[in-house]
Amino acid sequence: MGEDLNDILSIDDLDLSGRCVLLRVDFNCPMTADGLVADDTRITLTLPTIRMAQERGARLILCSHLGRPNGTNRPELSLHNVGGRLAQMIDTEVLFPDNCIGDGPRKLAKNLRDGQVMLLENLRFNPGETRNDEQFARSLASLADVYINNAFGSSHRAHASIVGVPRQMEERAAGLLMTKEVKALGSLLSGPASPFVAVIGGAKVRGKIEVIENFLGLCDTILIGGAMANTFLAARGDEVGASHVEYDQFIVAKRVLLKAESMRANLMLPIDHVTAATIAPDASTTICVTGSLPSDQIALDIGPETQEQYISIINGARTVFWNGPMGVFEMEPFSAGTMTMANAIARSNATSIVGGGDSAAAVRQAGVTPFITHLSSGGGASLEFLEGRELPGVEALRPTWKRTDG
Repeated sequence: MGEDLNDILSIDDLDLSGRCVLLRVDFNCPMTADGLVADDTRITLTLPTIRMAQERGARLILCSHLGRPNGTNRPELSLHNVGGRLAQMIDTEVLFPDNCIGDGPRKLAKNLRDGQVMLLENLRFNPGETRNDEQFARSLASLADVYINNAFGSSHRAHASIVGVPRQMEERAAGLLMTKEVKALGSLLSGPASPFVAVIGGAKVRGKIEVIENFLGLCDTILIGGAMANTFLAARGDEVGASHVEYDQFIVAKRVLLKAESMRANLMLPIDHVTAATIAPDASTTICVTGSLPSDQIALDIGPETQEQYISIINGARTVFWNGPMGVFEMEPFSAGTMTMANAIARSNATSIVGGGDSAAAVRQAGVTPFITHLSSGGGASLEFLEGRELPGVEALRPTWKRTDG
């Protein structure tokens, strides 16, 4: 169940001196309206790998996607300004061709010196990236001698730069971030210290149901919050007022509740809620007990009694995994549940792993990032990993992966 890196080389294992290294990174950064990097966290996370490659004399070619341009060149999704931000952070010139394949990148790659860095243009400007086109993968692979994947957050996608390129290359390895992610998340699937508590929230049951099912046999307690809790409560027969419910997920929600009961697994749902008639920053709120929400009220955060109950369980944990907010935390009236979870997890003595963009944002908003053991960079990738699935990007690094000769 899950992945391991036992037979996968690390960047540490490679001689990079004087060699062209194609490093797949995840620079899919949030951008401002005028095209500047709004949050450079994803760049920061890959800096240790970039610096190690530079120090070892690699001629570094970085490649990434940004947004969803659907195979067309969209200037607002260019990586040009991402490259500019990277150059500031590593205090090194970052060469930037106007494409990711073709004569421009090929000439620059050929003339790179030891320690120099080049960032290719957005991979998804070429339709071959998302189609895992073999010719596109071969063109990328021809730029370098070595392939390193440091983009854990993209490794659940069977795209050309993730699986097609390593099939073309004899030497392939995991970057430092990839290694860290797989080891941290893998520890949750193979003997985590008990009590193991999972805090699962967010808007939708869909996309997280497989993780919850997998965790029923691994966790001591699963704490459910966010709008997804409404679907479980409604499936159980509770009155949820005007709250958002995924009615098409009733069958799977009931299945999970029955499975938890048959396994005597401790799956906990909110016992009270912060509610309002509208989702607005100035909304008037009410505390409602589970099962007694008036027809005009929307559950928008876990209530104070639920918070106290969840805090008590987290305080006794030795391992905690958190994915998904407890409510609409972007708005002050509905932020207490999520902020409380962030602070409780940070203050606990547990090994804490936080996955998912919203959860990571909540941790940063609460100012407790230094007190979290591991903050995962991969939302969808981390969830698929924790479902017990093999990630294409990890599998493509294994020596048993068949190389495709051109």
